[in-house]
Amino acid sequence: MSKASKSAAPAEPTFEDALKKLEAIVTEMESADLPLETLLSRYEEGVKLARACQSKLADAELKIQRLEKAADGELTLKPADLPAEES
Repeated sequence: MSKASKSAAPAEPTFEDALKKLEAIVTEMESADLPLETLLSRYEEGVKLARACQSKLADAELKIQRLEKAADGELTLKPADLPAEES
């Protein structure tokens, strides 16, 4: 694959941009009288954006974990102290 084709790939949106676009799609789908093909296209785009947001949140969760140096000098991940989820 050439360098030109690699750099031609669209840049992945930031979490905030993806979330705003997803919210706009949901609003459009809820309020507009769209043809079925348009609804399906918006739904597909929304699913891709939702997955991108979930992936970015998972990455952020990993970054929240802190590195802890063990006695032997090996770096290991230690989860951050987060409050327990309420049921």
